[in-house]
Amino acid sequence: MEDHTTPRPGAGSEPASRTGSGSGSGPRPISRKSLLKGALLAAPLPLLVGGAPALARNLRPSSAGEQLPLTPYCDDGDDPTPPQMEGPYFKPNSPRRTSLVDAGTQGTRLTVSGYVFGRACRPIADVLLDFWQADANGAYDNAGHRFRGHQYTDAQGAFELTTIVPGLYPGRTRHIHVKAQAPGRPVLTTQLYFPGEPRNGTDAIFDPALLMNVRTVGSAKEATFDFVLDVSQTPPPTPPPDGPGGTWRAGVNYGAGDRVEYGGASYTCLQAHLSQTGWEPPNTPALWRRS
Repeated sequence: MEDHTTPRPGAGSEPASRTGSGSGSGPRPISRKSLLKGALLAAPLPLLVGGAPALARNLRPSSAGEQLPLTPYCDDGDDPTPPQMEGPYFKPNSPRRTSLVDAGTQGTRLTVSGYVFGRACRPIADVLLDFWQADANGAYDNAGHRFRGHQYTDAQGAFELTTIVPGLYPGRTRHIHVKAQAPGRPVLTTQLYFPGEPRNGTDAIFDPALLMNVRTVGSAKEATFDFVLDVSQTPPPTPPPDGPGGTWRAGVNYGAGDRVEYGGASYTCLQAHLSQTGWEPPNTPALWRRS
């Protein structure tokens, strides 16, 4: 895949392009992307401690113990996933595949999954995602295509990659490279990072906005990340106000456990929020459960 937006540096170590730290600001408000993702999943959402639903991106503790922001964050036109340098190890023409491992592959198994959204927080199908990374020893395969592969998002904008946790090499923290290209659009070149890595604070390229959510599952790890591409979209239509007999209203501060009527059905609030047009109970399963 050609990248017409990011020049390739020469061979050698990856130079610094920006600075960052492992800490972040407080939690961001619930985004439309989170709510749309809840609808895409079309299944009951798991609950966090305290009964709050797990939205598109759960809060995750940093190495210092503080809460990092929900990221990346799509708020109907702002904050696309930040780009980063390509580095010296990209190779075109990677094989199409969703798994970069086989039975003999060494390293801790890692599954990375998520969605790709546009500027209006709507999922994008058929996005080309090209991944490449170091092996467990921190080496890139520059002769062949080990730990290199591309795939396309499905009709819901979802992707899943099976790989390993990349090893370390001098000057860098752990990371996975990726190029993302929506049909007919420019290429986003960026990198994904792991929370709690000691080198995050000393790697000049590291950006906390590109941290994945990572958890340990047995002897393996699972990670999630949602890309937001700079692609214009038409926002989804806003449903009309509720008809006679409904008690839900926009502009109301609802608390967990509150009950409302909407469209002839009863709903229980799952998470405290300020209601707004477009967040009616049938459209926001992350906030309302039908009683």
